[in-house]
Amino acid sequence: MKALNEAGKFRDPALAKKVAKHIRKIAPSYDTKFCHVCGTHEWTITHYGLRSLLPESVDVIAGPGCPVCILPAAEIDEAIALAQRGVTVTTFGDLLRVPGSETSLQEAKVSGGDVRIVYSLRDAIQMAEKNPDREYVFFAVGFETTAPTTAIEVLNKPPENFSFLVSHRLIPPAMELLLGIGDLHIDGFIAAGHVSTIIGMKAYEIFPKAYGMPTVATGFEPLDVLFAIDMLLQQVKDGKARLENEYKRVVTWEGNVKAQKLMEQVFDVVNGRWRGLGKLPHSSLGLKKEFLAYDARKRYDLKIKGARDILHGCLCHLVMIGKIKPPECPLYMKKCVPEAPKGACMVSIEGTCRIWAKHRVTKLR
Repeated sequence: MKALNEAGKFRDPALAKKVAKHIRKIAPSYDTKFCHVCGTHEWTITHYGLRSLLPESVDVIAGPGCPVCILPAAEIDEAIALAQRGVTVTTFGDLLRVPGSETSLQEAKVSGGDVRIVYSLRDAIQMAEKNPDREYVFFAVGFETTAPTTAIEVLNKPPENFSFLVSHRLIPPAMELLLGIGDLHIDGFIAAGHVSTIIGMKAYEIFPKAYGMPTVATGFEPLDVLFAIDMLLQQVKDGKARLENEYKRVVTWEGNVKAQKLMEQVFDVVNGRWRGLGKLPHSSLGLKKEFLAYDARKRYDLKIKGARDILHGCLCHLVMIGKIKPPECPLYMKKCVPEAPKGACMVSIEGTCRIWAKHRVTKLR
């Protein structure tokens, strides 16, 4: 792996064909389905046409790996409510068009709400420091990858006119929930490389040990993904589930311990809702009691009722758990297109529908 990386061979077509040949050699004749939980993995798989290299019996489905897509409408509604109250809401660009129950942050901005795109949390804090007479909120989204950044800024004590709308989620609980969906068959997990960098391989021990589920953490190059599929198939062939690390050049067993400690200092693990999955125990992060002064929900007494995740006949909730693929949604590339998305999966650059649409994938294998 190190030699491949140094030689820039992770996109070598000849080597990819060799790995694909070995995959076909060891693949079982019966249907085998692996699930990844990472929008970047879906981009790599789709962009490089990796599914076309797999035998018919092997499929890779996309799980809830897009941090923007899985946000429930209620939390989008909270941000919209803040903007409508005159609070300056700062956020990343791919959140603007994600639908809430009735509207989006972009539409709230057009209607006069103060919604601003920032490139980093630090940019948002600097805005607040320069304008002490305005109230600022940062819409903090993302998985374990981005949560440490939020934690650092909380510990650094931002200005009094700044608070956080915390919407961070944890990946392993979502993976565990997928295994409990009765009509969703999964034979192995491809774990996200960047999340694994933070939480380490140890966070996935439960899957092979308790569920007999082959699990491989992998990187984002085409050969990374093909190697992961090959490793999972070898486990299936051996009849023994293991936890394996394809991404050894980045991911360790313990993970980023410093980042983990930062999260433990600032956040409690709490129950949380996911668009498409409902309420998941121990899957979300909330500010600890000593940091509630920075909690926008507490500061502005946010209470959203009657939020709706499923709109316009959109089937994003099924796409996000891998039960269907984008072309199976009746709105895909008809009423729901990247320029005018109806569902969250068509908005974010990590959304499965958006990725398939940009690569003009309209048919199933």
